[in-house]
Amino acid sequence: MPDPRQSDPPGPSDPDTPTTPFTPFTPTSPDGPTNPDGPVIPPSFGARVLPGVSPSSGGPVFPVDPASLGPVLPVVRPDPVVPPGLAAPADPVSPSGRVAPGVPRRARSARHGSAGSSGSGRRSAPASRQVKRARIAGLAIVAVGILVIGLATGFGTELSAEPTAQAFLLAWQQQHYAAAGALTTASPGTAAADLKATFAQLDATQLFLTMDSITQHGGTAEASFTASVDLAEEGRVWTYHGSFGLIRTDGTWTVRWAPSVVYPGLGQGQRLAVVTQFPDRAAVLDAEGQPLQVPSPVYVVGVMPSALTNPAATADRFATATGLDSGQVLGQISAAPPNQFLKLASLDPATYSSLRPELRDVPGLVVQRQRARLFQAEAGGLVGAVGNETSPVLRNEGAFYLPGTTVGLSGLEEKYQRQLLGMPTTEVVAVTSTGRQVGVLARWPGVAGTPVRTTISSKVQGAALAALGGVSSSGEIVAVQASTGEVLAVAQRHASGAPAADALNARLTPGTAFTIVSAAALLGTGVRAGTQISCENSFTVGGQTFTSDATGATKSFSDDFADGCGTAFAGLSERLTTGQFDQVVKGFGIGSDWSSLPVPAFSGSVPSAAGVAALAAETIGQGNVQMSPLSMAMVAAAVDSGSWHTPQFVEGSPDPSGTALNPSGVSELHSLMRNAVLSGDARAASQPGTPVYGQVGLVHTGSTWTSWFVGFRRDIAFTVIESGKTSQLSAAALAGAFLSALGN
Repeated sequence: MPDPRQSDPPGPSDPDTPTTPFTPFTPTSPDGPTNPDGPVIPPSFGARVLPGVSPSSGGPVFPVDPASLGPVLPVVRPDPVVPPGLAAPADPVSPSGRVAPGVPRRARSARHGSAGSSGSGRRSAPASRQVKRARIAGLAIVAVGILVIGLATGFGTELSAEPTAQAFLLAWQQQHYAAAGALTTASPGTAAADLKATFAQLDATQLFLTMDSITQHGGTAEASFTASVDLAEEGRVWTYHGSFGLIRTDGTWTVRWAPSVVYPGLGQGQRLAVVTQFPDRAAVLDAEGQPLQVPSPVYVVGVMPSALTNPAATADRFATATGLDSGQVLGQISAAPPNQFLKLASLDPATYSSLRPELRDVPGLVVQRQRARLFQAEAGGLVGAVGNETSPVLRNEGAFYLPGTTVGLSGLEEKYQRQLLGMPTTEVVAVTSTGRQVGVLARWPGVAGTPVRTTISSKVQGAALAALGGVSSSGEIVAVQASTGEVLAVAQRHASGAPAADALNARLTPGTAFTIVSAAALLGTGVRAGTQISCENSFTVGGQTFTSDATGATKSFSDDFADGCGTAFAGLSERLTTGQFDQVVKGFGIGSDWSSLPVPAFSGSVPSAAGVAALAAETIGQGNVQMSPLSMAMVAAAVDSGSWHTPQFVEGSPDPSGTALNPSGVSELHSLMRNAVLSGDARAASQPGTPVYGQVGLVHTGSTWTSWFVGFRRDIAFTVIESGKTSQLSAAALAGAFLSALGN
């Protein structure tokens, strides 16, 4: 039946060329190719004429053996659904199975592939045997020809309706709509338009039709068939039984045309449609079970199909603006109920702003501004980003365009894409010309996404965000529970002019903040907190000169640590061997394999020093030392708890703890880090109540200054970074704001 909004919709590239959704399977005929412009009358399909009379009709029954149909009409009959009228079938059939949640379905290079043949692997028969077989085959062809004539004439009794029924189904399946329509009682073009519109209304990619049986009585007949329609974008196959009547007029059989030929019970003025609804994307939760996503603006763009004067033009313009496939967009518009708003995409504000000039030119496009927990999240560095239906990631994966699809682009959203996305509910429905739904013909229930619960503490995360909100520069705060390695906060602020680092995976120079590790190594050589060390203005090791702002006064090692005296550590590095230093670095878990973590994270890198100068540079966090804010927080956690842990992001993850640190060394490190906060460069982090321990560093790289604070307080270890264009930064002060917001 014709689509009430349009006749054969033109394709996206040529508005005068009809859309061909797929390349049909063309069976080989002994009599040559079928004629697409006329009735398709195939040769005998091997139907057997059985004696007897149908009890119901009194006429001869011509059952069709599906196994004899060969490659002409493939049988796709996995537990077929037989819906009564417009009633929904109990169990829709999906022979190909569902697409696994979150796995993009790859677009097909050809919408319908033909079946090929393979060799048997047998050796060739001798020439004389081949001649005998050829003669036998010739006799078989003659016999089949006689059988064809007999079937067509009823062996002198009645003209069989079977060839017409088979020809109609074959032409319909192959999308030879004019040929199929010519075999019906409908006026020219009516049946062809209805059949073509039905294929578009289902946005189908494949159609298989198999005749089951035909009952003939005098000048009337009734044929039954099984239809299997591939709704490919969902991995769903809709299988149902249908039937149609035939009438003989002047010795010619024709199909009685009605909408019910397409589907049983379909009435005049009714059409088919496909309704697909994705569940809301499941949330990433904090440790208390609250969503880390926050409500933010979402621009929903879509159309009212019945209001479109040229759906193909709308699909083409929208696809051009968004990079989608215009044919797939048109398929979604054609398959949707005409009087229901069809969402084409949900855009974040930045994407909508960039596409807005082109979207204005899309005819019939409607824009709705809504709010949803989708594109913005706390702990964004861990949660990650979400893309919509227009995401290049989906296109690169060859995913079929489907409104409502979301895709994780990074972080936990990417790692747990399948779990968070769920599966959509799909329904094949019948609607009237006004768009009113009158029946659900098939239904595939969806599956809601399952949330992912993280180790993020709402209290600690909130304190980190509050602290960063009070500075004008860029900054990051990452906090972990020292005793378990569970990540409690991942917060970031990006100010113009100073790029924010990735708190979990950045590779940064830590400067004197790394002297926490160096001090542990030096304590192993006999250096103590009270050991007197001169803090020189400059000191040369292995031909490399290190400088500081010191005056050369002799101080205790504890005070040199608190003041971040690089020259003192460069001089003390001569007491270390490369092996000793490497062993201590490894004991803090630096360089550990974190590849099994659900998100990319950098555990640090301290290559074995090649020479005394390189070793001196590494003791003050320079040279080839690279650390992430997270890996430095894990160093502080190791000092606090006495052993290192692998960071944990998701609730219930295993905790592969590392080797315990030397207890006496841990105690002295506590003393050093406490003194730094009480009287050294880290004193801006000091808070009343529970003691705060830490160390600072200031690094100049290119045009950017980075201030570090690494420390712990009451089982919470953390790293704070503040970045800007000048050296007037204080990560220690930002750490103090964080601890103040967190409370005692």
